[in-house]
Amino acid sequence: MLIQFMRGLPRELDESAYIDGCGTFRVFYQILLPLMKPSLFSAALFQFMWTYNDYFNSLIYINSVKKYTVSLALRLSLDAESVVVWGKVLAMAFVAVIPLIILFFSAQKYFVEGIATSGLKG
Repeated sequence: MLIQFMRGLPRELDESAYIDGCGTFRVFYQILLPLMKPSLFSAALFQFMWTYNDYFNSLIYINSVKKYTVSLALRLSLDAESVVVWGKVLAMAFVAVIPLIILFFSAQKYFVEGIATSGLKG
């Protein structure tokens, strides 16, 4: 995702900075990094969501029931042989979704900015 965003940036920005005397690190830090902010936030949010909702890796690496993640505990609370208390399951699902909702709405500004800048022709 980041590589495709970098390929969409105009090459003339780099070349004009090199002509003005900027080095490689300064071009990246002062020109490319601010332009990449929406894509970095999007990639970070997607990575957080994939890691937060990961089921199999936490099931493989965590041995203790006390250390289970929220998604793993939610899945293992549903048992086919016992009676499911849906009130507790839905409360746990709500608690599991709250951090993702808060993160999405706090980073929504950068999503809109990324969509707005990706449609520009230059």
